[in-house]
Amino acid sequence: MKTVAILALAGSAAAFAPAQTGARSSMALSADLSKELGAMTPLGFFDPLQLCKDGSKAKFDLLRERELKHGRVSMLAVAGYLTTAAGIRFPGAEDIPDGLAAFPALQSTSDGMMVLYQMAAFFVMAEICNRDASEVTGVKPDFVGDYRNGALDFGWDKLDDETKLKKRTIELNNGRAAMMGIWGLVTHEIMGVSILPGGYLPGH
Repeated sequence: MKTVAILALAGSAAAFAPAQTGARSSMALSADLSKELGAMTPLGFFDPLQLCKDGSKAKFDLLRERELKHGRVSMLAVAGYLTTAAGIRFPGAEDIPDGLAAFPALQSTSDGMMVLYQMAAFFVMAEICNRDASEVTGVKPDFVGDYRNGALDFGWDKLDDETKLKKRTIELNNGRAAMMGIWGLVTHEIMGVSILPGGYLPGH
């Protein structure tokens, strides 16, 4: 899982929002982005690079979708990284090292190369499936990043609006923390400085 997630971090999310036209576009340009999900204390609406200085809701939604995607991948990456660092492996992969050392180890054998090919195929399928398919299904997403497409629910529709907002906020913040977390773990591994309990250093 860790290997899949870290590779996925290397690519940018291919998420494109539909173009806004007419009056809807004019309204989007004057949107108050300070009230959007994720704008909270102590920073409020934090946009140091001024990417949304024009107040474009369409641009904001595009960036938010990418933020959510990268956050979700990063949460998988952190979980996978720590799982393999704890010594847990799939059957038959007991000799594969953890950390970034897993990649050359997989490339060194034919079985390992097959795993990498399967990972690549998984990335393609995940990108195809995890997107807004409302043009096909006719089911409009409840919010940016809602990829259920009328096929999955897990009780979400039964929740009240306050609970939905709380859970969406938790996901967004956990994703933000995970993006920082996985880069911190990988950076320290490259530097040869452990930040894990017991001074353990993956890949070494």
